Amino acid sequence: MPEPVSPPPLPVTWRPRRGRVVAYGFAVVIVLGAVVMAVFIAQPFKLPDRVAIVAFGCAVAWVLHMLGRVRVEADEKGLTIVNALRTQRVTWPEVLEVTMVTGDPWPRLDLSDGRTVGAMGIQGSEKARARQATAELRALVRERGEAPEARPRA
Repeated sequence: MPEPVSPPPLPVTWRPRRGRVVAYGFAVVIVLGAVVMAVFIAQPFKLPDRVAIVAFGCAVAWVLHMLGRVRVEADEKGLTIVNALRTQRVTWPEVLEVTMVTGDPWPRLDLSDGRTVGAMGIQGSEKARARQATAELRALVRERGEAPEARPRA
């Protein structure tokens, strides 16, 4: 049985380590490679071709930035979940459950409105670090309270 985890002091931010290093590392390499290629590419390539090469490298770097920026931020009022394409803000009472089964890519947050949100800022590939972060997040959800049951309308 795992030891109970106490909630961390707020504010706290969880970010993946390897995912950020890989994403931003490749972004730098791709942009530098595109610039070098644009400078040294032989004729018949003209200025528009060279600009297009650098623009393509920057577009790839932007996609990698979107993957590298993922995080989960917790503060007194709730959670901010920054995923690759969407940022969501939820209050503590809205979060019912935090689940992460072995093999999942990231934890899932079950919300009181029936939605399930993935928290890409905690990467399952980081094994022990992901388990610790998920346990801390779960402890915060327990401490801060869950949403009250919806009352049926009369």
